Amino acid sequence: MLLAIPKVLTPEQVAEGRRLLQQAQWVDGRATAGHQGARVKHNEQLPLRSPVAEQLGQMILDALSATPLFMSAALPLRILPPSFNRYRVGQSFGTHVDGAVRTLGGGHALRTDLSCTLFFSAPEDYDGGELVIEDTYGTKRVKLPAGDMILYPATSLHHVTPVTRGERLCSFFWVQSMIRDDTRRALLFDMDVAIQRLGGELPDHPAVVQLTGVYHNLLRQWAEV
Repeated sequence: MLLAIPKVLTPEQVAEGRRLLQQAQWVDGRATAGHQGARVKHNEQLPLRSPVAEQLGQMILDALSATPLFMSAALPLRILPPSFNRYRVGQSFGTHVDGAVRTLGGGHALRTDLSCTLFFSAPEDYDGGELVIEDTYGTKRVKLPAGDMILYPATSLHHVTPVTRGERLCSFFWVQSMIRDDTRRALLFDMDVAIQRLGGELPDHPAVVQLTGVYHNLLRQWAEV
């Protein structure tokens, strides 16, 4: 499932994030890449323990917890603290697949079921820099408004095309879902959306309660917590 989630951040949060990111100290993005990624990764990244990354990362996590569309689609169990990257003219990230497991620290790890990219740069601020995702239904080119986020399976091959004007500022992170299987997760999301629509149009219809019960029983059967 590939899903654009609009307005995760408010315009005021985006503006504050851009201000902090413009003042931050950036490092070579290859410093945090694996063997495969380091050969095709050409961008800049905030150090993992950067105060700016920690501040903006918490802002994003708080915003996500208040975004029903994200919660319904991702069914998150764990979220890796958000990281931040910058692409300037000529920089890109070649085709790769994200690592299956990420370290959280303290001996803990996270399985990367879902990849997330949240945009801080508006589309008109840069040329190129599209996130290109290859999925079952073909190739998708993604370039969203500032404050919007794309959610997609971490198993997907993807790349970022070269920036030819301006700069591209984004946050990226991974989610371990309660539902490991993408097909099951998509079924639950579709059912949740349908239940909410039916409940909005026919709130007293007995099918609303019945379908809600089916949803939670499937979640109970499939969830890994």
